[in-house]
Amino acid sequence: MSQVLHTPPPTTAPMPATADDNLAALAARHGLSVSGARPTLREYIRRLWARRHFIAAFATAKLTAQYSQAKLGQLWQVMTPLLNAAVYYFIFGVLLGTKHGVQDYIPFLVTGVFIWTFTQSSIMAGTRAISGNLGLVRALHFPRAALPISFCLQQLQQLLFSMAALVVILLCFGVPVAASWVLAVPALVLQFTFNAGVSMIMARMGAKTPDIAQLMPFVLRTWMYVSGVMWSIDQLASKNDLPRAVTVLLEANPAAIYIDLMRFALIDSFRAGQLPPHVWAVATGWALLAGVGGFIYFWKAEETYGRG
Repeated sequence: MSQVLHTPPPTTAPMPATADDNLAALAARHGLSVSGARPTLREYIRRLWARRHFIAAFATAKLTAQYSQAKLGQLWQVMTPLLNAAVYYFIFGVLLGTKHGVQDYIPFLVTGVFIWTFTQSSIMAGTRAISGNLGLVRALHFPRAALPISFCLQQLQQLLFSMAALVVILLCFGVPVAASWVLAVPALVLQFTFNAGVSMIMARMGAKTPDIAQLMPFVLRTWMYVSGVMWSIDQLASKNDLPRAVTVLLEANPAAIYIDLMRFALIDSFRAGQLPPHVWAVATGWALLAGVGGFIYFWKAEETYGRG
């Protein structure tokens, strides 16, 4: 009886190490990490900056190859938005009469088309940035944000080529060179930041659901019609007695804001009174919201791109 009472309780046997534990210990011992694991935000930015030359070279290469099969080559960079502007002038300016009451309507229209095309093309390219480059994503290890950013940079380069034609049009229609043209630089920087942020949002969504790329042309076309590309938001609001809420929404539209800022910078007849209140603050707010928010949203799914 005493022997039974004084028998020590059985001790729990240690669990045998699993294969995963052994592999994890082996990897840690040799300094290995999970392939494709998401780095910290600070480290991600550092890696992205280290590949800035790749981003610029990739954007330039894509721009050069875009029209390599066309006989007119790079001229299509200028001709495409000009042909769009000609169509819009005939339909909206002549048939629908939106040119009435708008000074320098052709410079007004061409500026709107060029700036809108920059936003439209950046977002469309960003939507396919991951899903359309899966071979590159799966073959090489680099920050995936480099792809939508490089596509936006490509569209910026294309816009700068087109701006040469825009300057010629402005001068031909009597718009003088003015000191305000310098304002085009900060306006383009803000628009590029906004475009890049939205492109990264759409790149993550497009990577998960490629069918979004088929829907985007309809969304962007609707967005264009309410962005004052072919007509003046200021005139519409003053002549049609729109509800205040509708006017505020039209004026706060980021695409319309960047278009109006470029018109204000380049066209002397486009006065400050035609701009929405606090336009530079709103333009900066949209750029920061889309740029920072879009970057973080894209980074959070970094390890999922190219898988599945």
